[in-house]
Amino acid sequence: MSEQPLRILYFAWLRERVGRAEETIAFAPEVASVAGLLAHLRARGEGHARAFAATAQVRAAVNQVFASPETALHPGDEVAFFPPVTGG
Repeated sequence: MSEQPLRILYFAWLRERVGRAEETIAFAPEVASVAGLLAHLRARGEGHARAFAATAQVRAAVNQVFASPETALHPGDEVAFFPPVTGG
Protein backbone atom coordinates (compact mmCIF):
# COMPACT_ATOMS: atom_id res chain seq x y z
CA MET A 1 0.00 0.00 0.00
CA SER A 2 1.45 3.41 -0.92
CA GLU A 3 1.63 6.27 1.52
CA GLN A 4 -0.74 9.21 1.22
CA PRO A 5 0.78 12.29 -0.43
CA LEU A 6 1.28 15.64 1.26
CA ARG A 7 -1.21 18.33 0.30
CA ILE A 8 0.54 21.70 -0.09
CA LEU A 9 -1.42 24.98 -0.04
CA TYR A 10 -0.03 28.36 -1.09
CA PHE A 11 -1.49 31.73 -0.09
CA ALA A 12 -1.03 35.39 -1.16
CA TRP A 13 2.21 36.20 -3.02
CA LEU A 14 3.47 32.63 -2.54
CA ARG A 15 0.56 31.40 -4.68
CA GLU A 16 1.42 34.00 -7.33
CA ARG A 17 5.10 33.02 -7.48
CA VAL A 18 4.46 29.27 -7.49
CA GLY A 19 1.66 29.68 -10.04
CA ARG A 20 -0.93 27.54 -8.26
CA ALA A 21 -3.00 27.50 -5.09
CA GLU A 22 -2.24 23.90 -4.17
CA GLU A 23 -0.50 20.72 -5.19
CA THR A 24 0.22 17.27 -3.85
CA ILE A 25 3.63 15.64 -3.58
CA ALA A 26 4.69 12.16 -2.61
CA PHE A 27 5.76 11.75 1.00
CA ALA A 28 9.45 10.79 1.20
CA PRO A 29 12.19 10.88 3.88
CA GLU A 30 13.62 14.13 2.47
CA VAL A 31 10.29 15.89 3.10
CA ALA A 32 9.78 14.54 6.63
CA SER A 33 9.97 18.03 8.19
CA VAL A 34 8.85 21.52 7.21
CA ALA A 35 12.50 22.47 6.55
CA GLY A 36 12.98 19.40 4.35
CA LEU A 37 9.81 20.22 2.45
CA LEU A 38 10.98 23.80 1.89
CA ALA A 39 14.30 22.57 0.49
CA HIS A 40 12.48 20.09 -1.75
CA LEU A 41 10.08 22.76 -3.03
CA ARG A 42 12.88 25.25 -3.77
CA ALA A 43 14.42 22.65 -6.08
CA ARG A 44 11.18 22.13 -8.05
CA GLY A 45 11.61 25.09 -10.37
CA GLU A 46 11.99 28.83 -10.75
CA GLY A 47 8.61 29.79 -9.28
CA HIS A 48 9.10 27.66 -6.19
CA ALA A 49 12.69 28.90 -5.81
CA ARG A 50 11.50 32.54 -5.90
CA ALA A 51 8.65 31.84 -3.49
CA PHE A 52 10.91 30.21 -0.91
CA ALA A 53 14.14 32.18 -1.45
CA ALA A 54 13.68 34.03 1.86
CA THR A 55 12.17 31.48 4.22
CA ALA A 56 12.15 34.07 7.04
CA GLN A 57 9.32 35.71 5.07
CA VAL A 58 7.24 32.51 5.02
CA ARG A 59 5.08 30.97 7.72
CA ALA A 60 3.83 27.39 7.74
CA ALA A 61 0.96 25.48 9.25
CA VAL A 62 0.64 21.71 9.39
CA ASN A 63 -2.92 20.46 9.59
CA GLN A 64 -4.01 24.04 10.43
CA VAL A 65 -1.58 24.43 13.37
CA PHE A 66 1.33 26.88 13.15
CA ALA A 67 4.57 24.98 12.55
CA SER A 68 8.31 25.58 12.84
CA PRO A 69 10.96 24.31 10.40
CA GLU A 70 11.60 21.39 12.75
CA THR A 71 7.96 20.24 12.74
CA ALA A 72 7.73 16.64 11.58
CA LEU A 73 5.54 15.75 8.61
CA HIS A 74 3.61 12.54 8.10
CA PRO A 75 1.88 10.95 5.10
CA GLY A 76 -1.42 12.66 4.38
CA ASP A 77 -0.56 15.93 6.16
CA GLU A 78 -1.76 19.26 4.82
CA VAL A 79 0.92 21.95 4.81
CA ALA A 80 0.00 25.58 4.18
CA PHE A 81 2.52 28.31 3.38
CA PHE A 82 1.65 31.99 3.79
CA PRO A 83 3.31 35.34 4.49
CA PRO A 84 3.43 36.76 8.02
CA VAL A 85 0.20 38.48 8.95
CA THR A 86 0.18 41.82 10.69
CA GLY A 87 -2.75 43.53 12.28
CA GLY A 88 -3.52 47.15 12.80
